[in-house]
Amino acid sequence: MGVEEIDRAIVSALSADGRLSYTDLAERVGLSVSAVHQRVRRLEQRGVIRGYSAVVDYAALGLPLTAFVAIRPTDPAAPDDAPERLAHLPEIESCYSVAGEDFYLLKVRVASPVDLEGLLQRIRSIAGVTHRTTIVLSTPYEGRPLAGEVSGG
Repeated sequence: MGVEEIDRAIVSALSADGRLSYTDLAERVGLSVSAVHQRVRRLEQRGVIRGYSAVVDYAALGLPLTAFVAIRPTDPAAPDDAPERLAHLPEIESCYSVAGEDFYLLKVRVASPVDLEGLLQRIRSIAGVTHRTTIVLSTPYEGRPLAGEVSGG
């Protein structure tokens, strides 16, 4: 494996299981523990690995409804600051700048349709936008790990 391939294998393994020990990670990519530790630290310093997180069951937390909200400004001449205006709303998990008719795509998680309706009203009034909303019925997969050159398992 080349240098870039090893780094991809490390990232792939950690994206599948961020709790891997350096020993297990070293076995998977065929390096010593100290070499893997050094590479992971370098990947973190370069911003390739930006952090580690838990996979959460949102329904178990009382937030079973996921929706995607595509927004665009009501007034196209208004400042393009919707992400900043909406950043304080905890129901918005992600905000993506997108190409096409819409400016941003928001991924939101709420407890009920009534809560979604209230959130949409707040989004409209806070950011001065119109929206199209798509409710998620089920999630066959999400947050898939990066495909890589990892062997073993």
